[in-house]
Amino acid sequence: MSGAPDGQGHRARLRQRFLAAPETLPDYELLELLLFAANPRGDTKPLAKRLLAHFRGLAGVLHAEPARIREVAGADSDAVRASLRAVREAAIRLARAEVASQPVISSWQQLLDYCQLALGHATSEEFRLLFLDRKNRLILDEAQQKGTIDHTPVYPREVVRRALELGASAIIMVHNHPSGDPTPSKADIDMTRAVRDAARAVGIALHDHLVIGRGQHASLKGLGLI
Repeated sequence: MSGAPDGQGHRARLRQRFLAAPETLPDYELLELLLFAANPRGDTKPLAKRLLAHFRGLAGVLHAEPARIREVAGADSDAVRASLRAVREAAIRLARAEVASQPVISSWQQLLDYCQLALGHATSEEFRLLFLDRKNRLILDEAQQKGTIDHTPVYPREVVRRALELGASAIIMVHNHPSGDPTPSKADIDMTRAVRDAARAVGIALHDHLVIGRGQHASLKGLGLI
């Protein structure tokens, strides 16, 4: 019981330091602060340090899948996993809102930042379609089915059908390579060209196909492949 007031005092001091100068907190204290909600009374510093060591940094912790979070002693509760996942989800939604607030073509870096957050650390291949209106504003960012570690099936006819349903004038295709290497495969190139040709036949432009790796990307348009 005697340690409780000091523990609560530590939490209050940490919150005040964060509010005064959030950028000055080291990663373990920021993570400690995030874990307060998952553990209202206990000391969250040891768990924060274990998570950082296990995932080799704050980015690794926040990008880790919930099943992997459970590998760390003391992190096997739904509350811990939900607290960490909520931070990542909030960051993704903020980045997506930045993309949606202006024409995508003129905010390319924001698009790349969003794609990295959403897909850069995924452990299986995921495919997204960004549907744009005539002013290149985002109509919808739609996740397609997830694939295996190295393949997601994409059907040009279904891509075009969905674009027509939404009244889209252009498409940007995005998928990730869980290996971390964004180099387009022959299958990526062939599929992209098939979608481009099918979309072109009905007056819809394919602006680009972005392949997202870990901290890097490849643009099929930039590489002269479409």
